[in-house]
Amino acid sequence: MEKIIEENKQGQSLVLEQKTGNTKKLFIESYGCAMNFADSEVVASILANEGYNTTQLLEEADLVLVNTCSIRDKAEQTVRKRLEKYNAVKRINPGMKVGVLGCMAERLKSQFLEEEKIVDMVIGPDAYKDLPNLLKEVEEGRDAINVILSKDETYGDISPVRLNSNGVTAFVSITRGCDNMCTFCVVPFTRGRERSREPQSIMEEIADLYSKGFKEVTLLGQNVDSYLWYGGGLKKDYVKASEMQKATATDFAQLLGMVAEAYPKMRFRFSTSNPQDMHESVLHVIAKYHNVCNYIHLPVQSGSTRILKEMNRQHTREEYMALIDKVKAIIPDCAISQDMISGFPTETEEDHKDTLTLMEYVKYDFGYMFAYSERPGTLAARKMEDDVPEEVKKRRLQEVVDLQQEISMERTARFVGQVVEVLIEKPSKKSDAHWSGRNSQNTTVVFPKGDYKPGDFVNVLVSDCTSATLIGEAVGYSAMQ
Repeated sequence: MEKIIEENKQGQSLVLEQKTGNTKKLFIESYGCAMNFADSEVVASILANEGYNTTQLLEEADLVLVNTCSIRDKAEQTVRKRLEKYNAVKRINPGMKVGVLGCMAERLKSQFLEEEKIVDMVIGPDAYKDLPNLLKEVEEGRDAINVILSKDETYGDISPVRLNSNGVTAFVSITRGCDNMCTFCVVPFTRGRERSREPQSIMEEIADLYSKGFKEVTLLGQNVDSYLWYGGGLKKDYVKASEMQKATATDFAQLLGMVAEAYPKMRFRFSTSNPQDMHESVLHVIAKYHNVCNYIHLPVQSGSTRILKEMNRQHTREEYMALIDKVKAIIPDCAISQDMISGFPTETEEDHKDTLTLMEYVKYDFGYMFAYSERPGTLAARKMEDDVPEEVKKRRLQEVVDLQQEISMERTARFVGQVVEVLIEKPSKKSDAHWSGRNSQNTTVVFPKGDYKPGDFVNVLVSDCTSATLIGEAVGYSAMQ
């Protein structure tokens, strides 16, 4: 649940610059979190070297890939419907091959290939470099599968092709996998144990983005705060590292400081953070550098210590509140967002009230809120009865959403009358005469276009707001420009 799923991006098919000489067509669609979309860029880069150009026309594709998500049942059902569609097209174009990538591939490998026979190949999140070999298998008429989870694969040596890019903002993956065995989450089983990417390869990818005119990078991982490079290998094996490896290791605060210092005219964000791994040193880096955004996505999932224990969250309500106090003391202008699950097994009205009072204490700027849905393979599915009735889940979720809406309005309104720095990303959805961008706190800001262009850092005087958007007028370029 820690992975933010942006509904408006689901099912995007991706198109790259066409590579001269490539004759085969690839149709690739992504579902799920930002990690999946970033992984699709890696896959497209590998296949561009295998003779594939992307297409948005499913009917003309030689190879159709869907990058999948297992985080919620709804995501899996959507992918199944898409696979039905692909197979209907395949009946007309029998030469077309269909493959499933990502988290569902890892979870449902035998079902897809053997029982339902709805795909030709299944590729797990750590096996993308094996795609050329798997394609040869498929071309020779055999099913192909590789869902082995790696201890060291980070794709640090592959320069991703930016797909559907606005040319302004980009994701850069810094960790893969997760060691936090939250009882509701499939990620450790579908993406493997946690390992970090070599800092030099991260710096090189950011240097490439900077040279291409990108202005903002989000450092991405299932749990970025526990980033730790000590020469390669799993995070859990750090205890076996040599004294020299430990002395020269790079943690997340150091990495964040390195990128901020090296690229003062680029803005940096990161996602996702885990409360027990967020160290005070990171907060001081955010406070120190103007180009590190004053925004932290800090999932909590529940305001009840009892439920947090059931979820195996490794922190209590009180510890989380103490962390929030620290954030507000060190970065007074910081925006904080949440993930929240309503109706986790055994949740009582008292537990639910704890969630609402925590929300009131923290004053989240916005949040991602879900009713609990049991995910096969998780500890909660194996050991806990999904015992909160559906209508109770829905009511509690609605109360959480309503409260968040109220607090969001209050938090957004604080900017009215202020000048905020905005990075222009694209035209506003609602008006072609306005630009849309975000301020440091990740709030969307819209204002008349004037002579500005995407990629400009602009100061905007805020005159009005909704619960999610600031409205204003540009008053000139900011110091970042």
